Amino acid sequence: MRNQTMLSLLLCGLMLYYAIPRLAVDVNSAQGFFSLSWLFLALLVTGGNLSSLLYNSKKFAQQRQIAKYPSRQGERKRMTERG
Repeated sequence: MRNQTMLSLLLCGLMLYYAIPRLAVDVNSAQGFFSLSWLFLALLVTGGNLSSLLYNSKKFAQQRQIAKYPSRQGERKRMTERG
């Protein structure tokens, strides 16, 4: 999953690198409206991939931390049964 997210970010960056010099940002024309819409959608894609990358790494770290310490529910059960 992490590789797919990194690939998506790389491809989005390449598309932005290729497209930005060719886009005409003129608000009064249809071409300008398309350019602004395209840039906005590219920003959403980049933000979504970045949040996915950051959230997954945080989630993975939490899972590693939980797996590091075994569950103590069985010990608690035995302690309550004894006393």
